[in-house]
Amino acid sequence: MRKSSAILPLVPLAIIVAWVGYSFWQAYQPKPQLLQGQIEAQQYNISSKVAGRIDQVLVKKGQQVEPGQLIFTITSPELEAKLEQAKAGQQAASAMAEQAENGARSQEVAAAKDQWQKAQAAAQLAEKTYQRVNNLYQDGVVAEQQRDEAYTQWQAARYTENAASQMYQLAQEGARDETKKAAQEQVRAAAGVVAEVEAFTSDTEVTSWHAGEVSQLLLQSGELAPTGFPVVSIIDMQDAWLVLHVREDQLSQFQKGHQFMARLPALDNQSFKFEVSHVSVMGDFATWRATDSRTGFDLRTFEIEARPLQQIEQLRVGMSAIIELE
Repeated sequence: MRKSSAILPLVPLAIIVAWVGYSFWQAYQPKPQLLQGQIEAQQYNISSKVAGRIDQVLVKKGQQVEPGQLIFTITSPELEAKLEQAKAGQQAASAMAEQAENGARSQEVAAAKDQWQKAQAAAQLAEKTYQRVNNLYQDGVVAEQQRDEAYTQWQAARYTENAASQMYQLAQEGARDETKKAAQEQVRAAAGVVAEVEAFTSDTEVTSWHAGEVSQLLLQSGELAPTGFPVVSIIDMQDAWLVLHVREDQLSQFQKGHQFMARLPALDNQSFKFEVSHVSVMGDFATWRATDSRTGFDLRTFEIEARPLQQIEQLRVGMSAIIELE
């Protein structure tokens, strides 16, 4: 009885000593090394190929969009004017090609024939006049000069007749094959211009190429949109990944294809499995660390991208991820 009474006061002291010893043991145990990463996702910028004024923006931030959904529209009076010019040029080229294909009109052919017959009659008259003057010259009635003048007028009338005959034949035959082909090619070129302007016109109604969530509205209705300037940005959380930066002495744990667990504080500290999909060295700026006395060389930093192996609900861009190194 006396022995038990002597031991009882020592029990609290023993508990205190054990607790202190356990605390010291815990304090000197190596703590796990933690890395912090961040969630990223694929982002798409939706812009227009044509410059103009924003007419309507048909989506809002946070809205889910699907491929082919109308995002915004643009008004461009200059483009409409160019389309009218292109159509007018196409019609003019078609008319020229039709004219080349059909040849001269019947009235033009008849007029050319009349001109030829007129020249033919004049040539015949000039020939008869020359014959009469030549006979008078043979009889010594007229001078040689008059005979030469009559001969010259006859030859000139013959050339005029020949030219009128050629014009008449040309009117009958119509345009040459080369001229017809050139006219047809001009029609094709004009049609190409119209198609080009119409393609630009169709781009005044801009649709989304991808599914995702609207993250930014960079321009509003009434504002001017330059060519290629992003108007709406969307992110695709179905295509998300984890990005973290590691020193090269830790790189062996993050080889491509390696899987690891990451804890997401924003999602009640739930842990999810990721797989390394890409490893790349970062630029020289701010990625070198002072020489480690244990290794004897400077350490570079590598960027790791890892994809989740399952769909993570409520995942958002910018969420932190904690990785505990082995």
